[in-house]
Amino acid sequence: MDDIFTQVREGNAFHVRVWLDNTENDLNQGDDHRFSLLHWAAREGRTNIVDMLIQRGARINATNMGDDTALHLAAGHGHRDVVVMLLHNKANINAINEHGNTPLHYACFWGFDQIAEDLVNNGALVSIANKYDEVPLDKAKPFLTKMLKDRALALGQDLSKIPFKDRSWLGYKTRSRDALLSRHPGIDIAQLQLVGHVASTHSGETWRGRWQDNDIVAKILNLVDCTLRNSRDFQEEFPRLRIFNNPNVLPVLACCNQPPNLVVISQFMPFGSLFNTLHGESGIVVDQNQALRFAIDIARGMEFLHSMEPMIPNFLLTSKHIMIDEDLTARINMADYRFTFHERGKEYNPAWMAPEAMLKKPGEINLKAADMWSFAILLWELETREVPFADLTPMEIGMKVALEGLRIKIPPGISSHMSRLIKICMNEEAGKRPRYDMVIPILEKMKQSS
Repeated sequence: MDDIFTQVREGNAFHVRVWLDNTENDLNQGDDHRFSLLHWAAREGRTNIVDMLIQRGARINATNMGDDTALHLAAGHGHRDVVVMLLHNKANINAINEHGNTPLHYACFWGFDQIAEDLVNNGALVSIANKYDEVPLDKAKPFLTKMLKDRALALGQDLSKIPFKDRSWLGYKTRSRDALLSRHPGIDIAQLQLVGHVASTHSGETWRGRWQDNDIVAKILNLVDCTLRNSRDFQEEFPRLRIFNNPNVLPVLACCNQPPNLVVISQFMPFGSLFNTLHGESGIVVDQNQALRFAIDIARGMEFLHSMEPMIPNFLLTSKHIMIDEDLTARINMADYRFTFHERGKEYNPAWMAPEAMLKKPGEINLKAADMWSFAILLWELETREVPFADLTPMEIGMKVALEGLRIKIPPGISSHMSRLIKICMNEEAGKRPRYDMVIPILEKMKQSS
């Protein structure tokens, strides 16, 4: 197959779909100028491919070397349908490129009146100045200037000029990933610039760092002794965690297999885990609507993982293993997969585990049903904002859930619909628990009525 960037530019949707179906292909990689596939699809007006890429997890606000987002390119090339699609999928409408221009600057300059109006109606500011002290209205023809100015005033915008301020040094931009991330998944640990210790857990030491201009986290597995067999198993297992084609799954980008260090590398997530978001100090306000969005994201990610053949084992669904992206998308963190040689027979998060998963041998467990029990605990956690069984130690939780019938208690404040769903997902008979494709429509209906 020809280069994937060429296929996108030329609009060959079938070839793009086939390429995306390979889970190891990274749809957020960039070309030599860090144009992502979404950049090119937006620039060329390939609406069907833009939609396909968004559905598969393309990063809406990724920037190229000139700090352009896909919205900059769609607005500057007159592709109104693409602009609308990007806006509906959380595109940053006032994103600023290296010249200080917003998408509205380009729509005005090129005379794309309808796009300019769409942008203003959706919150684009008419008074942001670029590096040359020009606001979008300075770029427009007189009739468009008047129309946009009147519309902005009607929407309550303050027309005082907002001076340009270079914020590039803050590092807020999300660059398209270097294509080498996909081509060379095994790397030398010396290539990592580890700049800050994030956490120490039973499974490993987590560090924040940089690699090929990408913000990453590196998890160094805790091992008493890293044998040759461990290294070989690690090399065999980690490629399955490189799942790049689902927006609700956070892939493993690469690994370092250099005994005694076995390192798993993934993308840095600014808000950390869902557990931190709900119980820490992330600064995110999780209202009822956001909680349901998180639940739907998690359910979609799990539905995708359950559709894989063979299914990925050794992954326990907990709020600690869900990461929150910059656009508040919940993503299942494949870096929290438990390798077959790692922490055998040890359970550190039994509060989210189905009772049968603690009583039966791995080969005897219905993994999909056990995951649904864990999802029920997550729903309870999202509704109550409480840590399940917070007053007990992990060992006490495991013993009481498995042997004494300890279960979460649903407080009166939870809606009857959510209460019923949690109970259904926690059916004591594993075979009677629903599938994720059955749960998602229920959650979406709840969201629509909330």
